[in-house]
Amino acid sequence: MEGRKQAISIRLNAADLRNLRKLARRMGVRNSDVVRLALKSCMARLEPLLQPEAKGRDLVPVFVEAGADLVRYLDLDATRIEAIINEGVADGNRVERADVHLLAGSGAQHSYARLRPGLAALRSGPSLSPGEEDRLLNHSLERYFYDKYVYETPTRTGITLETCGSQLP
Repeated sequence: MEGRKQAISIRLNAADLRNLRKLARRMGVRNSDVVRLALKSCMARLEPLLQPEAKGRDLVPVFVEAGADLVRYLDLDATRIEAIINEGVADGNRVERADVHLLAGSGAQHSYARLRPGLAALRSGPSLSPGEEDRLLNHSLERYFYDKYVYETPTRTGITLETCGSQLP
């Protein structure tokens, strides 16, 4: 049964269905091919979540890269994200609660992060367009999470949002 394809039913709103059909027509493929592409792309992006041994800091890249979509489309809140990331994790591998809330904030993280003292460079530097400011802030937040949880050892301290924000390009 593993090798056989199985039909499933999905509900799409009219706009999504219209865009699905438009894309399939333009690419010269079937609607189901576009759905399979979307599903496989999403599964590849979220692949670490399929591994039960991936926990704590190992999941930070998934939530940095796809967290906004997970929050938006799956209605995940900080409590649920914290359970997904930290449930059954030893202290040295845990993601701090404040950082989980920052990851879960998605769009709201911009407002929150702008209030942090270390990101004063965004406020006091040259005037930036909203798009440039968001891009710069996204880069700073991504750098913060990768520096703190991915590239460093679990016992490394001293990495804060403020230190990453103060070294913006």
